[in-house]
Amino acid sequence: MSILHPKRRRAAIAFIFVTAVLDILAMGLVIPVLPALIEEFAGSGASAGIWNGAFVAMWAGMQFLASPVIGSLSDRYGRRPVILISCAGLSIDWLLMALAPNLWWLAVGRLLGGVTSSSFTAIYAYMADITAPEDRARAYGLIGAAFSGGFVLGPVVGGFLGELGPRAPFWAAAVLSGAAFLYGLFVLPESLAPENRTAFSWRRANPLGAMILLRRHVELTGLAAVNFLLYFSHHVFSAVFVLYAMHRYGWGPREVGLLLAGVGAIDMVVQGLVVGPVTKRLGDRRTMLVGLGFGAVGIAMMGWAPTGWMFALAMLPNSLWGLAMPTLQALMTRQVGDDEQGQLQGANNSVASIAGVMSPLFFGWIYSVSIGQGAWIPHPGMAFFMAAVVLALAGVVGWRVGRKAELSHGTG
Repeated sequence: MSILHPKRRRAAIAFIFVTAVLDILAMGLVIPVLPALIEEFAGSGASAGIWNGAFVAMWAGMQFLASPVIGSLSDRYGRRPVILISCAGLSIDWLLMALAPNLWWLAVGRLLGGVTSSSFTAIYAYMADITAPEDRARAYGLIGAAFSGGFVLGPVVGGFLGELGPRAPFWAAAVLSGAAFLYGLFVLPESLAPENRTAFSWRRANPLGAMILLRRHVELTGLAAVNFLLYFSHHVFSAVFVLYAMHRYGWGPREVGLLLAGVGAIDMVVQGLVVGPVTKRLGDRRTMLVGLGFGAVGIAMMGWAPTGWMFALAMLPNSLWGLAMPTLQALMTRQVGDDEQGQLQGANNSVASIAGVMSPLFFGWIYSVSIGQGAWIPHPGMAFFMAAVVLALAGVVGWRVGRKAELSHGTG
């Protein structure tokens, strides 16, 4: 762990939190208006839908390719320059998209955005550098709370700014990312000591090479599997939630937006305030299992809920799912040394990207065969039931490997 003066450590943690909020807020700002900007060039209808889907795939693909590179660069040159360059690059990306004269310009912006957004691998590694292993779950919970806050505020603010024109949120996003760069330039200290750095190698920095790190120990491989299953099940929301809510409960954009805002607010509380005290009492492994268990129960209740109110109530047990990710991250960071934290986070992000590609296709297909006349599976909530099964499987794997991971590092 990097040794920083307590005041500098607090300033660094504050920077990481604020930067995460600003970056996610900037991303959220453009969510309501990017399709409208695409329609300016492609026209409305199927063509715009194809381009929008392509942009999502471009962004995820670049995340998959760039995350291990960004993580390995931070292991070689330190976290500070990687984070600052990424903040500056993200600001340039938003400017590029604000000025875009055609679809291809927007596409370049999405590709650049996928690269610069991969800086979160360095952010997670930074937190591992400056916090003791027993405090990492709480630290990662704060980052999770920042994500939730940004995603709650971003689309709301972006919707209001979008009334000024579809390009206005992009200008605002550029300002926010630029502010994060300037803030870090004066506040952020380096967290990785020179003696803890490792040489950069393309063999380690490519996505397949990064996966080798995950195979180094049985415990790390098992925890990576939990990470994949967790992300896989979570994408049921992005894949079918809006369609499901409209089909089963007759909800419109207002109801969907209010529910998502409420979920984000609850998640902020769980990850920002609840993770720390619970992990102190139960430990990382038990807290992770509690989160996975409540998450599985909550998703299953969503698939069963016959009314919109019952679906909303199911969000309460499901919100404790937020206990799982920070504690899973904390367990994984204990399996590698200081000089490999960036590579680990890059590999984790690549795993998440793979889940992000596979999961929506799977749950979209499950949903398509569970509604309408002649449905193979005559229950519209089947996608949520399947997600609950996947999350329960993650709990079983986590129960088996988590204990070994704790014992191997004397934290059981």
